Amino acid sequence: MIRFRQVSLRRGVKSLLEEADATLNPGEKIGLIGPNGAGKTSLFSLLNGDLHPDQGDVDFPSGWRISWVRQEIPALGKAALEYVIDGDVPLRELEARLKQLQAEPDHAANGLQIAELHTRLEEAGSYTVRARAGQLLLGLGFSREALQQPVSAFSGGWRMRLNLAQALIAPSDLMLLDEPTNHLDLDAILWLEDWLKRYTGTLMVISHDRDFLDGVVNVILHIDARKLRRYSGNYSAFERQRAEQLVLAQSAIEKQAKQRAHLESFIRRFRAKASKARQAQSRMKALEKMEATAPLRAAAPFSFEFREPENAPNPLLRMEDVQAGYPAAQEGGKPVTILSGINFPLQSGERIGLLGVNGAGKSTFIRTIAGELKPLAGRYTTGKGLNIGYFAQHQVEMLRDHESPLWHLARIAPDAREQDLRSFLGGFLFPGAMATSPVAPLSGGEKARLALALIVWQRPNLLLLDEPTNHLDLDAREALTDALAQFEGTLILVSHDRHLLRATTDRFLIVANGSMQEFDGDLDDYRNWLFQSRQAKEAESSTADAANPSTAATGTEAGRREQRRVEAQERQRLASLRKPIETRIKRIESEMERLQASQATIEAQIANPAIYETGNRESLKQLLRDQATHAKQLAALEAEWMEQQETLEGLE
Repeated sequence: MIRFRQVSLRRGVKSLLEEADATLNPGEKIGLIGPNGAGKTSLFSLLNGDLHPDQGDVDFPSGWRISWVRQEIPALGKAALEYVIDGDVPLRELEARLKQLQAEPDHAANGLQIAELHTRLEEAGSYTVRARAGQLLLGLGFSREALQQPVSAFSGGWRMRLNLAQALIAPSDLMLLDEPTNHLDLDAILWLEDWLKRYTGTLMVISHDRDFLDGVVNVILHIDARKLRRYSGNYSAFERQRAEQLVLAQSAIEKQAKQRAHLESFIRRFRAKASKARQAQSRMKALEKMEATAPLRAAAPFSFEFREPENAPNPLLRMEDVQAGYPAAQEGGKPVTILSGINFPLQSGERIGLLGVNGAGKSTFIRTIAGELKPLAGRYTTGKGLNIGYFAQHQVEMLRDHESPLWHLARIAPDAREQDLRSFLGGFLFPGAMATSPVAPLSGGEKARLALALIVWQRPNLLLLDEPTNHLDLDAREALTDALAQFEGTLILVSHDRHLLRATTDRFLIVANGSMQEFDGDLDDYRNWLFQSRQAKEAESSTADAANPSTAATGTEAGRREQRRVEAQERQRLASLRKPIETRIKRIESEMERLQASQATIEAQIANPAIYETGNRESLKQLLRDQATHAKQLAALEAEWMEQQETLEGLE
């Protein structure tokens, strides 16, 4: 297990942890949360040995293998598949040793060592490592053709996916993942979520995606007021427990305040009376010994709202047989069509979520609506008074680093009073001198907040948001979710944050295979659609890689059709077997979540000193009985969950 004992940690002049304690058990999946700057990444550095505590100890088994995602992004000529396999360092060391022995002139004399190395390589999974690395890359969104491309051919975001694949393939007892979903689209996030559920080691993950945390973790470790506080359950369970603790803490503070007031009143009244002096002295000592109950501090939540649009034309816009894409790069060249046949009328008040894998054309579609790209063909008309607020995927990079937030706002509101601009920026947490300081030192989240502020000021009646949460922490994401839920205009949203999509949109369009169409379903249906699409692609690739003997022999189109029919039947058979298992797993997870929430309530009541008063003895006994019953039920459900998961993996 991992033990933090009286750990204190400082970075420069800032204190991150002060005498913090926590215990984490083997095999747990822990979500590490806390406000930006609280020390989450520094805590990871404590675990991987890059930092040492200023005081206290961090203990875990010395033989544990630790895996984490490297931040450097090398431009190598090595193939992507081989680069990922490099993450399995012990395997690569065995391969290097074997190659060295076989290269020696008298390698026959090393026969025993070579034989032993072959055995160890087999145990290390060398004969399956390329297949495993390939599955990781396909799951993270790479095509089969990309597996053999050099690392240098990929952009920064795709290289970070390669580094993530390296961390996943490495044999590990403890895996540390810092914002692993940052460079992933929704389908890759869903795949990673499923992969991490099956991971057997201890997992600690930092994430601002609450749905991802809910799907993966069973423990929350909260950095709060420089302490480590452990909560059972996922992020939603943490929120409930946290709220209950705040209520209990406030009750304890009020009770203690009444006790102090009573003692102080007695001392004031009787301190001068000889007959009561002794009792007054006694109460003064009691007052001195009474430790002030430390309140659980709930940070004041950041919130904002979109101002009501000045008008709302209806329809806002209309696209008829539009082709969306990019003009020719040079004179005489051909334009690049990404989407074609777009027929899209947009009515006032609609709230649309765009679904589709990275590269399908979601951003191209939004840029065409925003006017950044002109349609390659077709007709695009807009309603009179259309006012677009556009948050691009790389919006924060468009800010001028050497200028201030006030300068950026004044540029779009030249006639506004400076005090009004300052007050508005203060509402987005840019008070005082921060409003007039350069943007350059701001964090990614702060820059994203400024970009949102600039959009809010313009009172748009159509919001186009392309991955607006990329740099936002959990609190800022929740503020955006609340603001969008109350927004009175029209919304088109691209996001991999499922909580944001569910809370703010009421229908989905899917962008795939060069076209856009209505998606009749919710995000769970989209998960199933992605799974089926991935299965179909893998089946097609397998057919292309290794032709069926009968097909190869006949070489006819009929043979290929028959092969596809057989594969389709097999996919349907597997899907019918998977469905009841997946349904049961969902029910188990739902029941476990309910029990964990109930258990957390019981634990909070047991932690309340009032329950130990004489009159509450029976209530305490019942709480202890309920606690034991819940623990037994949870253990049984966890065992069944493991069995169902193993059955499901067997089908895969």
